Amino acid sequence: MAQFSESADVPDMGRRQFMNLLTFGTVTGVALGALYPVVNYFIPPATGGAGGGTTAKDELGNDVSVTKFLENRNAGDRNLVQGLKGDPTYIVVDSKEAIKDYGINAICTHLGCVVPWNVAENKFKCPCHGSQYDETGKVVRGPAPLSLALAHTNVSDDKIVLTPWTETDFRTGDAPWWS
Repeated sequence: MAQFSESADVPDMGRRQFMNLLTFGTVTGVALGALYPVVNYFIPPATGGAGGGTTAKDELGNDVSVTKFLENRNAGDRNLVQGLKGDPTYIVVDSKEAIKDYGINAICTHLGCVVPWNVAENKFKCPCHGSQYDETGKVVRGPAPLSLALAHTNVSDDKIVLTPWTETDFRTGDAPWWS
């Protein structure tokens, strides 16, 4: 049996319960909406799952075609592309028809400057603090504590695809510090 109040000023219990439920729902919705970005901040993004790799991009953000990339380049040339995580990565030309099976991340391991390739000295030289790396990215002079990170380079549908390097670093024989 429904409860009816004798006074018109006091709402019945059904209406009161409905208003309480509506208020609780509204407050809960606002609280969850405010907490969602905070919780989401602490959850790392997915890495892509299947490990298909990242297609190398040129300075305009277009995919890098291997045939066009190799047209005007000689063996031993090192050219920057946008690689894994958007980092600048050197693609090394092996011959007129092929690239090396690894790319070299151009971020200095000292303080994060982009390390240019010095053709005259055949090494990478950091403009910030003078760290030097050999032609494979192995550190030869500090203050950089570690060699430059590596990435696998593959060709798929005439595009350069970069994948994370998880094997032993061939330059040092150690496990990769960047993975």
